[in-house]
Amino acid sequence: MAHAIILMNLGTPAEPTPAAVRQFLREFLSDPRVVEIPRPVWQLILNLFVLPLRPARIAPAYEEIWNHGLDGEAVTGSPITFYTQRQVALLQQRFNGAEARTSVSGDTRDNDIPAIIVAHAMTYGAPSLADTVARLQKEGASGFTVLPLYPQYSATTTGAIYDQVAKIIRASRNVPDISVVHDYWQHPLYIEALANSVREHREKHGAAEKLLMSFHGIPKANIRKGDPYYQQCLGTAECLAAALDLPRDKWEITFQSRFGKAEWLQPYTDKTLVEWGQSGVGSVDVICPAFAADCLETLEEIAVENRANFIDAGGREYRYIPALNARDDHLAAIEAIVRERMPAGIFG
Repeated sequence: MAHAIILMNLGTPAEPTPAAVRQFLREFLSDPRVVEIPRPVWQLILNLFVLPLRPARIAPAYEEIWNHGLDGEAVTGSPITFYTQRQVALLQQRFNGAEARTSVSGDTRDNDIPAIIVAHAMTYGAPSLADTVARLQKEGASGFTVLPLYPQYSATTTGAIYDQVAKIIRASRNVPDISVVHDYWQHPLYIEALANSVREHREKHGAAEKLLMSFHGIPKANIRKGDPYYQQCLGTAECLAAALDLPRDKWEITFQSRFGKAEWLQPYTDKTLVEWGQSGVGSVDVICPAFAADCLETLEEIAVENRANFIDAGGREYRYIPALNARDDHLAAIEAIVRERMPAGIFG
């Protein structure tokens, strides 16, 4: 029997149109993990204000990034889907190569080595985790390792994936063997891949005065309720700064993508960049360590909107360092992380 590895990311609208964005936002923002406002109140706000207005505002942003990657890279469709699918294909190649190396090693257990199937699912939109697990079971998978592509755990992201696993278990007569990777915010190979991406960027463009590590934000109240996200983001930032041997005055951690009027994790990315531009910081490199694949929040909000914030405030040079996407060192990290969670004996 085969063992399946499922890489999971947030998801994307099917098309860069207001109708498709509305459908995606309805599913995404209806998840109580994402918005913790009491359901009756939130459904009123969602259906009367958010869904009628927001899709038309952000659909043009999706259209801007559709079929576009960084530095002229050809991308088909939604970047987050494109990069996730590439990660799947390359990870499958790595496991196929590992199987081949084991097979010729002379190990007497070679014939017992199960196949490894790599696939992807999205928390919102398609393909869903439930559909992916059902498809893989038909293909012969008997065990599953799910890797949420969120290095830092939050109830709003990885927690929602655990909810979906629980639904699959509750609906199953023969419960599938599913393991979920909780987080990997300080995994040495993940930190190494981040550091390598910064080093390579600096070799090509030179080092900016500041390195800004921008993480996706969540409401500050979530941290008070016990979400470990902030501490894990801070831990990642400190590990990366240490790997790069950066003094504390050369880097900062901030949080992006606020939604609603509640207080979110601070300092805010946009406000920090404005303050830096106004105070005389001339150049900044920005990296988003919480994103395993480039998407709307990195390609539009960080690479375009916040660049304008910094330049308009007086800054001179602003450079976005791409997400790890399908870098070889990123794939090596992903392979190591899932191997650590896979059942013993999968490979001789």
